[in-house]
Amino acid sequence: MTSSKSQVPRTKRIRDMNCKQEKVYEIIEKTPLQFKVKEPGTEYAIDLKDRTFEFAIAIIELLKTVPDNKENDVIRYQLAKSGTSIGANYEEAQATSSKADFRHKINIVLKETRESNYWLRIMQRVKIGEQKAVAILIEESFELRNIFGSIYNKVKT
Repeated sequence: MTSSKSQVPRTKRIRDMNCKQEKVYEIIEKTPLQFKVKEPGTEYAIDLKDRTFEFAIAIIELLKTVPDNKENDVIRYQLAKSGTSIGANYEEAQATSSKADFRHKINIVLKETRESNYWLRIMQRVKIGEQKAVAILIEESFELRNIFGSIYNKVKT
């Protein structure tokens, strides 16, 4: 018998915490940086651990499209650190022992999300990397920032 987790569809429903409607994103296998908005169906709801993990993978894939030169090294390094740190710190937040510690970890996640957005906007302005992917990741970073900002504000110490 196989577990249902191993047969998860690539289409995922994401509830945007800042609006009352659901958004469904399809991650296209051959181009993992493209998300298509689809009508809500019967797909499962993606949790934030999965969403931040997919964001980190998309950042890594995007950075593979950045030309290798001295000017881009700083952007590549900083975005790799901040983009992958979001999910890692969110994972750590799940194992905290107090509300204050949880709120602190979520604050770190929020800061890393903002930093990732900053580097992505630089990439967009100077046209570094695959621009469709950059635009999609900028939108996703704004959404993650709003979600984690909401969580941070709701957790009272």
